[in-house]
Amino acid sequence: MSASPSYPLFDPSAPVFRAHEGGKLGVHATQQLRDRADLSLLYTPGVADVSRAIAADPALAARYTSRSNTVAVVSDGTAVLGLGDIGPLAAMPVMEGKAVLFKHFGGVDAVPVCMETGTVDELVDAIARIAPTYGGINLEDISAPRCFEIERRLQERLDIPVFHDDQHGTAIVVLAGLINAATVVGRELASLRVVVSGAGAAGVAVSRLLARAGVQDIVVCDSRGIISPARTDLAEQPHKRRLAATTNPRALSGSLGDALVGADVYVGVSGGQVPEAEVARMAPDCIIFALANPTPEVHPEVAARYAAVVATGRSDYPNQINNVLAFPGIFRGALDSGAPRVTEAMKLAAARAIADLVPEPTADQVVPSVFEQGVADAVAAAVKAAG
Repeated sequence: MSASPSYPLFDPSAPVFRAHEGGKLGVHATQQLRDRADLSLLYTPGVADVSRAIAADPALAARYTSRSNTVAVVSDGTAVLGLGDIGPLAAMPVMEGKAVLFKHFGGVDAVPVCMETGTVDELVDAIARIAPTYGGINLEDISAPRCFEIERRLQERLDIPVFHDDQHGTAIVVLAGLINAATVVGRELASLRVVVSGAGAAGVAVSRLLARAGVQDIVVCDSRGIISPARTDLAEQPHKRRLAATTNPRALSGSLGDALVGADVYVGVSGGQVPEAEVARMAPDCIIFALANPTPEVHPEVAARYAAVVATGRSDYPNQINNVLAFPGIFRGALDSGAPRVTEAMKLAAARAIADLVPEPTADQVVPSVFEQGVADAVAAAVKAAG
């Protein structure tokens, strides 16, 4: 065993390191190169005819290049998984893994593009300049609040789908799970009092999508407590000012524990731990989605003492809220339909398609397994129909 002084658990003989050795991706050709005739068709001189045709009509690139089935998985490594700001090189294994999921579940060719971090202007410009190679841009593990502005400006600048999965993939699967969890407890979405813990990328997107789906009472908390117009520390945080203006209809103030009094739903996308005494203050037959990985904000055994439905981000407990239920089908549908962006209607349709894959939801199944056949196809079909 050889060890790194900064990471003593590094063991190149361990299965996890052996599985990643050499990376998880390669390149394969879709056409055979057997002889001179093939060479003249695939490269010079034949390829010149195709290039001239695309120069005359850029829309032909979707038919005669790989662009129509290729997505860039772009990260600067500033907000990776539960690891934080580890930089672009350390982010590469994660982005490669994301590319494997794109291919396995959606048949989409995805390419990791790990970039040095920079200003919003620099990142937007760099991503926009490489966009002609790709049919879509999947933003990944870029820190908030920069990620909001980067996504918005790229959507305005490009004519291909730009999708920040940490925001919207999470929100779509949370909504799908909540639709079915509400059925389990015999409630309508609109009647639920929802507390979202976390005002970063995922928390903002979850709050917005739940509101669009009809949830009327949403309270968002950050590390300082309930976000409300009464807060005086939001001047430099426009995304939180927007939350303050559009959520918390009962004008609550105070801590997360205060928000949880009588709450029907807790959605944790922040990390940290919620004391059991605060969980106990929630409404009877409540719903707890504690999604931090690897340590949920509320341990599932604790949550089960109070909640009728419990979900986590982990694969070793029931009801895993996993973005892989959403993003392969989202991009498959968007690429196949030639959609220039992923709309709010598409996100809602995707969530409902995922929920519908569990026709009889139970406390232990409010979302399908990530390995259930047909998930990406169902999401893709819903996205295309909503486009």
